[in-house]
Amino acid sequence: MIKLLIADDHLIIRQGLRLILETETDFELVGEASDGNEALSLCKKLKPDVVLMDLRMPNMDGLTAIEKLRAEQPDVAVVILTTFNEDELMFRGLQAGARGYLLKDTDRSTLFDTIRAAVRGETLLKPEILARILSKANAPKSTSNEPVNLTERELEVLEAVARGERSKEIAVQLGISERTVKAHLASIYNKLGVDSRAAAIAVAAQRGLLSGQ
Repeated sequence: MIKLLIADDHLIIRQGLRLILETETDFELVGEASDGNEALSLCKKLKPDVVLMDLRMPNMDGLTAIEKLRAEQPDVAVVILTTFNEDELMFRGLQAGARGYLLKDTDRSTLFDTIRAAVRGETLLKPEILARILSKANAPKSTSNEPVNLTERELEVLEAVARGERSKEIAVQLGISERTVKAHLASIYNKLGVDSRAAAIAVAAQRGLLSGQ
């Protein structure tokens, strides 16, 4: 079972999500929070696998909650589910460690697939979200003075991750083992200063490390 927690300040949204999630036999909704503080408290108590996190909530917003959750409870995966279709919020959320970014008008199958990918430690971004990340090619690159020296193979793995491919698919494509793919990912995360695929994609786009940049 995949244990889920919803963090949203609107009761009607939480009730609607509950009805949708309960249609899947491998999902168990273990709790609901109305703000970031409550989400953090319930995560400590209930140990969910995935939190569906709204971004704008009272007392503590979703971005702050994601940052604290990644620091205090890194095993809990976060999928952002919000009404705000804003690039800055999306980048900040992904860089904070969220494993997905969905709008509340997303379809059920995409929601379910994103949750299951998050549990596997993978990132599943909708094509339009990925396109907005890659559009950073036309934006000013990060002014960070620290160079990022990725090997040729690490760049190949990073490109595949940006295309939304799973570790198993990357392994087959590159002719290496899945364990080796995960080792390359660990090295990439370390060099970029991140701990998730989504954050790696966001930071790599800002640094101009992806194709077409």
